[in-house]
Order: sequence, then structure tokens, then C-alpha cells
Amino acid sequence: MDVTSGTTPARPRAPRVPTLEPAVERKIARAWAGMLDQADAIGDDITLTLIERDPYWSEQRADRQADLRASTREHVRRGIRAMAGLADPDQRATDFWRETGKQRARQGVPMDRVLNAYTLGTRTLWEALLRQGWERKLDIEEHVLLLAGQKLWAALDVQNAVLVDSYRREAARLQRRNLQRQQNFLDGLVEGRGADPEFAREAREELGLGPDEAVACVVAPFDDPLDEPLRAPEDRLERLGVSSHWHVRGGNYFGLVPCGLLTVAQLVGALNPSVAGRVGLAHCPDGLTGFATAYQLASRAAESLPRGTPRLVSVADRLPEVLLAGSPEVVPVLVAETVGPLLQQPGPQAETLLRTLSALLASDGSPTHAAEALYCHRNTVIYRMKQIESLTGRCLQRPRDKLELTLGLLATGRDLEGR
Repeated sequence: MDVTSGTTPARPRAPRVPTLEPAVERKIARAWAGMLDQADAIGDDITLTLIERDPYWSEQRADRQADLRASTREHVRRGIRAMAGLADPDQRATDFWRETGKQRARQGVPMDRVLNAYTLGTRTLWEALLRQGWERKLDIEEHVLLLAGQKLWAALDVQNAVLVDSYRREAARLQRRNLQRQQNFLDGLVEGRGADPEFAREAREELGLGPDEAVACVVAPFDDPLDEPLRAPEDRLERLGVSSHWHVRGGNYFGLVPCGLLTVAQLVGALNPSVAGRVGLAHCPDGLTGFATAYQLASRAAESLPRGTPRLVSVADRLPEVLLAGSPEVVPVLVAETVGPLLQQPGPQAETLLRTLSALLASDGSPTHAAEALYCHRNTVIYRMKQIESLTGRCLQRPRDKLELTLGLLATGRDLEGR
């Protein structure tokens, strides 16, 4: 027998039903036919039991409970008619079970609830048939009743198989549709549509965001097509109670991450174990409105890292590099006008001067501290510093000159630690 939706108690698999003689088949059919006038009452009994015993159904709205009752009644009627040999040849039972599976998947009814209701319905119908026999309301022998029960439980196994297959197919289709819809919203946000109030409202509803909830954008370029720059970041965030959304666009793997009560540093710490490539993160305190800008900034932060560097950086930690990445036409001029003369020196000497400049800038122009970082004598650093100032025409004691040399050094791909 079939019913609708609800938690499957374990029961032994129904034994294979032996081939029955025509006379026995007719007795079983007559017994089921005698139950037709009780179909609606049995359906209502099943429905009430589900609502009373299963919290899932007891908490549903009245219209959903009414739908459960109507569906259960229809299942019971069809089940009795099928067992009585009175099924309409134009109404295949498998089509009805398949449609029920689709409907329950669309309604979001958990599969265990669906299978539990089918099992409960079969048990209730079987018990109703037994009572008819025990009370002598049916002219049928006990061994025939047992055969009728075997046939009934075997039918449940077939029904479950059809329903589960249909439910899973529909659930997978809905998941693909919902994922595509979410990805369409993510694409729209990257394109700047978050500034449209109506689009932003729909996106928040689809992505489960609060009206004024701050978000972060995480961007990881696919430097190696065969490897992921971020590995299962959603799992890491899920452990913090953060439900993130991820998509691929233009060679980048990017995500929208609701910040909640988490700081940028906490997000970076949560994602670090997933990092396998260059990753940038930009905070977007005004929510979806500025997500397109956050995407650009996070992309630049990631691209400011040398290729092959498995590292996650926030925009706040790479502001000079992000500024340079946003003005690529300025970079050649900046390099030529600042560290260009150092680069023109013979190979080993150029490398020595660049390393020394990096150490001096990192130590705020102090030869003593730079010498400690370079593991050499202070006088050696002073000599090299004079060479640098002579070649570049800049003084490491003047703030503007230091700023320009710093930007020039960063534009070559080096940082202030000499890497």
C-alpha cells in the first residue's frame, strides 16, 4: 500500500510472494474489494496518526495537513483497488507513485518522512484487513490472509523503489536549478547590479542574507587549471556557522561570505587551511551594494602575489600592491623613475642593491637594523645606501623619496622583506 510522507522504522524485507492459484487470487481480490467502503476512513486514520506522532507533520500549516489527508486518501483508494484487481488500466500505479515522489521533493518533505508514511499506511491497511478476517466480516481463511499480507508488503517494496528514484531525481533537478539561480545572482553582483535595490532584495532572499548584513568577497585565480586554489572553503566556514556561496567566473573562483560577527582576520584564519594558490579577500561593509568593487579589489590583492604562492591576503594588507595593480600603465614609468638605475647594474650587483634597498625600507632607513637583517657589517650597508641614493637621485631620509622607492620596489614584484 502507499501513503505519503513521514521516518522509516526498520522492518524485515518482505518475502518473495509465491505464485498463487487463480482461486486463491480471486479470494484475495474479493477480500480487498470488501474494504473499498472503508478507504477514506483508513486514510483519515493514517493521517491523524502521522499528525499526532510525527512532529514534522504536527508543525505543518493547515493547508499542508489537508493536502496530506487528500493524498493519503487517494493512495489508500488506489491501493485497495489495485489489490482487488479493480485498478483502471489507464492509470498506472507507478506513474502515481512517481508523481508523489516529485511532489514531496518539491514540497521539501524529508525522504524519511515520506517512506515512514508509506510504511505506516501499509501497516494500517494490513491491520484493517486482518480485523475484517478475525471478526468474520470476510469469508477468507487465515492462510489466505497471510498470503494477502505478503503480497501487500511486496508491493510496498516496489512502491518505495519507484518513489525514492523519482524523489531523488526531482531533488537533484531542484538543487541544480537553485544553484544556477544563485550563480546568476552572484554574476549579477560582480557586474554591479547590487546597486539596484530590487535586484539586491531578490539576491538577499535567494542567498539568505540580512538587509544590512556585511559581506566579504574572496577571489582565487586558477593559476593551475588542474588544481583548485581554494579547497572546500565552504566546509571550513560551515563549521563557524557561516553559509557561503561560491562560483567560477573568468578564470577566478570566487565566493560571497556573510561576515556576521566575524572579523576579517577571523575569516582569513578560517580559510587559511583551504588555501592552495593565490587568494585575495576584500571586506564589503555596505553589503551587496559594493560587492562589485570588493570583487575587483580582492582580485587585485590576489594578483599582487607572485604566481605559485599559496597565500591568502586581505586588501588592507596589500594596499600599495592593489593601488599598483589598479594602474598598470603607471608601473613601467614608476619602475624606470625609481629603481630602474639599480636594475641596469650588472646582475649580481643589481640583486645586492635591491636586497639592501628592501632591507633599508623595511627598517625605516636604519643601516644598523638593515645590517642585522642582511647579516653584514653596518658600514657595508652605509656604502651600499650611498650607491643607491647616487644611482636613483633619491634620499632615504626623505619621506616622499622613501614612498616612491617603496612603490617602485613593490612594482618589480618584491616586498619589503627582500623576497
